[in-house]
Amino acid sequence: MNEIELLNWARGPGLAYATIIMVFGLTLRVFEILSLGRAEELAEVRGTGVSDGWKMILKRSLPEPRHWKLITASYIFHVGLLVVIFFFIPHTQLFRDVFGIFWSGWPNYVIDFFTVLSIAAMMYTLVSRFVDPTRRILSKMSDYFAWVVTFLPLVTGYMAFHRLGIDYTTMLAVHILSVELLMISLPVSKLTHAITFTMARYYTGSTNGRRGIQS
Repeated sequence: MNEIELLNWARGPGLAYATIIMVFGLTLRVFEILSLGRAEELAEVRGTGVSDGWKMILKRSLPEPRHWKLITASYIFHVGLLVVIFFFIPHTQLFRDVFGIFWSGWPNYVIDFFTVLSIAAMMYTLVSRFVDPTRRILSKMSDYFAWVVTFLPLVTGYMAFHRLGIDYTTMLAVHILSVELLMISLPVSKLTHAITFTMARYYTGSTNGRRGIQS
């Protein structure tokens, strides 16, 4: 398989398979979570817990002052990644071709800025895992795997756009394949939190509210 055939496979069957696996896997994970239901209440229910659930989502989304450096890096990475995914013009064209919806992309220099910023933020979070003794002990292979499969699309995308490294066609194919690896990993790794984090926070806050506990 030459570089053109590899690129065509990545753009065609590879992307289709990755999309099917991601959608099916995430749907199954959400269904499994919802099917667990709510634990039996052994004490008097103090309220519905609805407002408490939403408050917990908001509260856990705000940065903690004691970890402001790490939290800031995490926010920068997540915001930058979302900007690159949804506002890079080739990506917006892909959404138009696949889903039939289209919005204007942002200038390339803006995307470049957020890409470099996200890469730097991810490097900081990785270094912090080695420097901080507590985080180093708590970090497992699954954490590093999630970091790698998230990091690769950013780096390979930047290299492909700027014609760095190997030839453009091969690099573009590698970038698309790295994105597909990320898509496949979403349902089976810690990256599932991208979908389930709001559910977990809402459940915790709602349960505390029903028990009369201030979150």
